[in-house]
Amino acid sequence: MGFGETFKALSDPVRREILVMLKSGRMSAGEIADRFDMTNATISYHLSVLKKADLVWETKEKNYVYYNLNTSVVEEIMLWLSDLKGGKQNETI
Repeated sequence: MGFGETFKALSDPVRREILVMLKSGRMSAGEIADRFDMTNATISYHLSVLKKADLVWETKEKNYVYYNLNTSVVEEIMLWLSDLKGGKQNETI
């Protein structure tokens, strides 16, 4: 995972909304798709970009694919931004 892929993934409002949805817990691809007026293929593309950036994890159970938020990558970004800002690492942004 590189910051370039992460920031590319975060640059799209649909992908940011998916991440917000996953804050509450895991969701199936179908549950995510139901919240958008887009084709399943488009949602699949967005999930693929998020997965490539390590922002989400994919788990397969029977006929379903579930997605979870990878908070460790979010924490890494926040630490980097805090360091860039020049603050101490234990300060909040």
